[in-house]
Amino acid sequence: MLPAAANTDAALLPCISYPAFAVDDDALYSQTLDKIVRKLKGKYGFKRFLRDGYRTANEDKNRRYYRTAEMKLFDGIECEFPIFFIYMMIDGVFRGNTAQVKEYEELLQAIIFQSYEGHAVIPKYYHVPADFVEAEQKKHGSQKRFPSNSGRDGMLFLWGQALYNIAKLLVDGLISPKDIDPIHRHVPRQDQRNVSMRYSNQGPIENDVVIHVALIAESQRLQVFLNTYGIQTQTPQQVEPIQIWPQQELVKIYRILGKTVVCYPIVFDLSDFYLSQDVMLLIDDIKNALQFIKQCWKMPGRPLFLVLIREDNIKGSRFNPVLDMLASFKKGNIGGVKVHVDRLQTLISGAVVEQLDFLRVNEAEIPEFKSFEELELPKHSKVKRQTSTPNASDLEQQPEIDIDEWRNKPTHEILQKFNDCVCLASQAQLASVLLKKEGPDFFSNDEYLKTELERIYRRAGSRKLWMAVRCAAAATQKFASSIAPHITTLLVHGKQVTLGLFGHEEEVISNPLSPAVIKDIIYRKCSPHGEREAVLQQELVIHIGWIISNSPELFSGMLKIRIGWIIQAMKHELKIRAGDMPPQDIYQMSPSDVKQLLLDVLQPQQTGRSWLSRRQIDGSLNRTPLGFYDRVWQILERTSNGIVVGGLHLPQQPTLSDMTMYEMNFSLLVEHTLKNIVLPEYRQIIVELLMVVSLVLERNPELEFQEKVDLDHLVREAFSDFQRDRGRADVAQSQTEMEAFYNTPPLGKKGTSSYLTKAVMIQLLQGEVKPCKDDPCSVS
Repeated sequence: MLPAAANTDAALLPCISYPAFAVDDDALYSQTLDKIVRKLKGKYGFKRFLRDGYRTANEDKNRRYYRTAEMKLFDGIECEFPIFFIYMMIDGVFRGNTAQVKEYEELLQAIIFQSYEGHAVIPKYYHVPADFVEAEQKKHGSQKRFPSNSGRDGMLFLWGQALYNIAKLLVDGLISPKDIDPIHRHVPRQDQRNVSMRYSNQGPIENDVVIHVALIAESQRLQVFLNTYGIQTQTPQQVEPIQIWPQQELVKIYRILGKTVVCYPIVFDLSDFYLSQDVMLLIDDIKNALQFIKQCWKMPGRPLFLVLIREDNIKGSRFNPVLDMLASFKKGNIGGVKVHVDRLQTLISGAVVEQLDFLRVNEAEIPEFKSFEELELPKHSKVKRQTSTPNASDLEQQPEIDIDEWRNKPTHEILQKFNDCVCLASQAQLASVLLKKEGPDFFSNDEYLKTELERIYRRAGSRKLWMAVRCAAAATQKFASSIAPHITTLLVHGKQVTLGLFGHEEEVISNPLSPAVIKDIIYRKCSPHGEREAVLQQELVIHIGWIISNSPELFSGMLKIRIGWIIQAMKHELKIRAGDMPPQDIYQMSPSDVKQLLLDVLQPQQTGRSWLSRRQIDGSLNRTPLGFYDRVWQILERTSNGIVVGGLHLPQQPTLSDMTMYEMNFSLLVEHTLKNIVLPEYRQIIVELLMVVSLVLERNPELEFQEKVDLDHLVREAFSDFQRDRGRADVAQSQTEMEAFYNTPPLGKKGTSSYLTKAVMIQLLQGEVKPCKDDPCSVS
């Protein structure tokens, strides 16, 4: 979450160590600390970040911002801050690393000075004076730095003084780490059993948490049915006076005005999003939630998890997976998590209870538990009742109308067709057209249109008619509130997210946003071009958020997670699987099947695939090889006029002056330069071409480009050469002809790399060859 300009930042020290202790992954802590020390440590302290111009001699003191390309002026002369030596001393005390404490205490001793009263004074920073700047930039670390004066920075740097006092007290044993960490953000492993871990970022010693589980059946009819399989449950009525409410919280029990309220997890909330109506996904979500609780539970007492079983969950083919899960609960272990199932009234005695007596809740405001049947189809509904069958047929999934024919028809005709329709997918599409024409408050058949759409949405969810579900969800602008934290998860993993359809304008998200803003972006970017895409993209964000948390390696080489392009990759995969048959419609697939398809697409491409299909999928994923952005930087160093592709220009200057090779800003600039490419397989060829250009320049240091490197032109030249070898030089370039090129392996004789290399060499040799002292052609 650092600013994109910072490759790393010393501000991470107080984040990963005292006082925040925000990282509980030892490997991540060590990796971060190692990078901070390696990149930023100096003789006088740590640089805040590379090319930090703060208080340097080259900084314009009259401006509060830097101009384009100005950052290069500060390279090597950044101020060094002793305060970070102090942070390293304190970190060493907390970690029990006496060698680290001693090392930084000695470094600090050499750069502090004494006041007249004999007290140690910690300078705010050490800087390179103007007269020494040129020599320091020629050879980093060669010049002496001087402490900040007391003029504009005040008499004393109080932050540094306070931390120094804390560090000395710790080192001399006059205080203990517990004294400066009262809420136990950092707890040594050996002490974790003896303290409350509520506010700590660290989990208990290899977790022995047993999660208490109460199984709640939505009706007595379901309870009796499950009892025949040996599954004991309670109904909402049987747990009274305890009340069951829907909520956003996970495992807490609330006592409000003397009433005890338990809340079921959001994965069971039908009002949140339709993913909970896919049983296979629901089972995954339950397992993930239990794993999360196991890893993160730090409070005394046992966590309580309510499992809400609905009749809809056990219909048809959905029954066996649910029964297997319930059997695992009964055995006391599900997915490696220990659980204990009992009556809710029994479990409450050992649970954590939050007192919320400050709330003022009227009896009328207390929500009433509703079964799925009540939510789905009230008695007066005009929506046609349909008998339940185990699985929806392909015919039921497919709308019986061509929606494009109905968009401009008069309202009364659409209403007539809506009432005559027996297909829920068609009903959803027609209601969606009516919604756009007449608005949500349109009243017909004693019902508001928005109410009819809600009922279609729930009925289609019960029948697992996913085309109809997505159409109704998009029409009513359903939104999964959990998307915001999932997007933040992607950002924390160093990715950007783009929302919008493939082939249309996308919106880039590079900072955490509120759910309302994200919802606006999704519907604004997706609905005009394809309504169902607005909800499918929400599914993808949720799936990707889970996957990147558990298997981040699947996203290696992907800087931007372009949701619309990933959906395009999934559609490519469905075409490949179908062969000569019509491909499966992704909008008719269940959310769990969509998730599995996503996982399949993210796996490394199988070698048995054609090169065209591999490039289509890798290009759609925006996947790049290891070190790709570094190689583009190296190309720019040898290309004074920059790189051009798709009408966008990546200039050599001020790019190289304003950025460093490894920073995120440069990688994002490269991705921006590639954004006008609309064909995934062509994007992949451009990526391969850039790798070829880098390799050619690396092996031929005497060559450099005199003109702009026009990547589109180089591909055209390579393709023309490819056509000549095929005896088709007279055939005009077309998408069909290009497909033969895209389908050619990159390596080997007559591979795409050989044609691309030849085109690159021809352009290079048209320029000047730089002389060198060992030139074998030189006579004198």
